[in-house]
Amino acid sequence: MAVKDPTAVERANLLNMAKLSIKGLIESALSFGRTLDSDYPPLQQFFVVMEHCLKHGLKVRKSFLSYNKTIWGPLELIEKLYPEAEEIAASVRDLPGLKTPLGRARAWLRLALMQKKMADYLRCLIIRRDLLSEFYDYHALMMEEEGVVIVGLLVGLNVIDANLCVKGEDLDSQVGVIDFSMYLKNEDDTESKERSDHIAAILDQKNYVEELNRQLNSTVSSLHGRVNSLEKSNTKLIEELAIAKNNIIKLQEENHHLRSENALILMKTQRHLEVNKVDAETELQTYKHSRQSLDEMYNEAHRQLREESQLRQDIENELMVQVGMKHEIELAMKLLEKDIHEKQDTLISLRQQLEEVKAINVEMYQKLQCSDDAMKEKNEIIGRLEDKTNQITATMKQLEQSDKELLTQTRTIAMSLVKCVSNEGQPQYKLVKDISF
Repeated sequence: MAVKDPTAVERANLLNMAKLSIKGLIESALSFGRTLDSDYPPLQQFFVVMEHCLKHGLKVRKSFLSYNKTIWGPLELIEKLYPEAEEIAASVRDLPGLKTPLGRARAWLRLALMQKKMADYLRCLIIRRDLLSEFYDYHALMMEEEGVVIVGLLVGLNVIDANLCVKGEDLDSQVGVIDFSMYLKNEDDTESKERSDHIAAILDQKNYVEELNRQLNSTVSSLHGRVNSLEKSNTKLIEELAIAKNNIIKLQEENHHLRSENALILMKTQRHLEVNKVDAETELQTYKHSRQSLDEMYNEAHRQLREESQLRQDIENELMVQVGMKHEIELAMKLLEKDIHEKQDTLISLRQQLEEVKAINVEMYQKLQCSDDAMKEKNEIIGRLEDKTNQITATMKQLEQSDKELLTQTRTIAMSLVKCVSNEGQPQYKLVKDISF
């Protein structure tokens, strides 16, 4: 077996208890009289059951000293949604002896039952679930369909009259405990069942009649409103009709006055036309005489105009030529200025190059001077070397000459020695013969 949701079970139990409480309260009220007081047990149990229904799923709200759960918050919200509930909320706040929000909520439930508008008040609250979510969890009874069913059941309480004394009653310290023994019945209690069925049928008829009466009252009130609006519009239309009639009379008088003035103006106009006709004929003759002279003046003016137009055309052509020449001159000036700027830039670069060349020439001249000095020194050295060479050559020549002479002398001496030795013997001749120079 599937495990049921505990919150759903709680909502179903509270709904069944609300059904039993409302049904028992209505049955007992019809049996013992419709006017009930505060000490009536079924009525006390009804308030306890309603208190439990309103507390189901209520969010815990943090106060200054502790955490609490109170139903006065959502009930206090009703006066903003239902303007007629402002009076009951103000009465609850003005009651002396109420110190807790729970006591105010209990007093509010009792006053709403006496006004027979508890169902209407709670219906306005239960349809605004966006506002109720601030006070209740999403699984609360007031947020689910069970709350709608309970509000529908509360409509049946309008058949009873409650005469409750809220002032002076200790509502803050009451302990709300549901007495289930009041709703437990024996199975053989058929008479009570038939009576309850009869009472239920009577209540259904009573609810139907009250609902029909309410609809008729709303229809009558709407018809009264329409009648009042029609009377106001009819009065306004009558006033507008009277104003329109007065305007028509004024317009007729103005029309008669305008017609008389129109006839007078027509007579004056005819006379004026006759006088103007004679004057116009005279002016026509004068015009015919002056027309010829005007034509001649026009022809002369037209001829002058053509000549001036031609002259103007020539001037404009010449002006166009001058403008073209001016544009060309301006263009040439711009090109010339550009060329001048380019030449100036070239001249500046050439001057820079000239300065660089001059610097190079100075440097080369200095180097050339140094080279000339070195060349002169080298030429002097070469001259000295040439002199020394010449001296050495002359010396060498002298030495060669002396060598030749010495050789000649030596040869002569050798030949003489050979001759001398040859006379003495053969071996000495060979020895002298081997001598060479």
